[in-house]
Amino acid sequence: MKKFLSLFIIYLLISTSVFARDLRFIQITDVRYKEGENQTISKVIKDVNKVKNVEFVVFTGDILDKPQQENLEAFLAHAKKLKKPFYIVIGDKDVNKHKKLGKKEFAKIVKKKVRGYKHNTNNFVFEKGGVVFLAVDGTKDVIPSTNGYYKDNVLEWVDANLDLYAKKNVVILQHFPIIPPENNENYYTFKPENYLKIINEHKNVKAVISGHFGVNKEITQNGVIHISTAPAPNYRIIDIIDCTSDNPTFWAEIKNVNK
Repeated sequence: MKKFLSLFIIYLLISTSVFARDLRFIQITDVRYKEGENQTISKVIKDVNKVKNVEFVVFTGDILDKPQQENLEAFLAHAKKLKKPFYIVIGDKDVNKHKKLGKKEFAKIVKKKVRGYKHNTNNFVFEKGGVVFLAVDGTKDVIPSTNGYYKDNVLEWVDANLDLYAKKNVVILQHFPIIPPENNENYYTFKPENYLKIINEHKNVKAVISGHFGVNKEITQNGVIHISTAPAPNYRIIDIIDCTSDNPTFWAEIKNVNK
C-alpha cells in the first residue's frame, strides 16, 4: 500500500510538471520614440533583458512620437537589442498616410528590418506555450485619431480567429482599450459594444491587453481581464499561470526603470 501511494504521488508530480504550464511575457507601450532621444527605450530594453523566463515582448502601440520612416527604423534598431522575440501592435501615433507611413508601409518596414519577423500585416496571430495571441489594429491612417476605431472587417477577422481557435485560450493585444480605464473622451474607442459582443460570445478570450490611456489598471468583466498599462519607462511583466487550463490566472507586475 505504501509503495502504491508513493508511486501515485510521484505520478502526480510528474503529470503536474508535464501538463501544467506557465507563460511569461512583457508588455511595453507608448514609447513615443524620437530619433536621437533614445534614453528611455535603451533603459527599458536593458532592464527587460534582465528578466528571466520571458517568452516574448510586445509593444502595444505609439512606439513613435511622429509617423516617420526614419523614426521607425531608428526605433527598430533599439528593439532588436532585445534578447527575446518581439511583436509590434500599431497605435494612433505610428501611422499616417499623408506622411508616407501608412499601415502597409509600416508593416513592410518592420518585416524588412527585423530578421525572422513573419507578419506582413498589422492584424496577425501567433502562438506561445499553447496560448493564441491576436494582435488587433484599431488605428486610422488616413485621418489619424486618438479615438480607437475597430473596423467591421477587423472585427470579422477577430471573430473568425476566435472560432478557429475555439479550443485554445486567447489573449488579445491592442493599443486602444475597449473598456476605458479612466474617463477621457479623447481616448475612447468608437462603438466598443460591437467588439465586446464578439468577445462575450466566445469563452476562449482570457485577457485584452492595451495601452493608450497612460494609466495602470486591471478590470475584469464577464471573466475577461482587461489590462491597461502606463507608458515607458513603465513596463509590465505578465505571467499566465497554468496557461492552458480553462481558468488561467494572470499576474501583472509593473516595473519602472526610473525608480
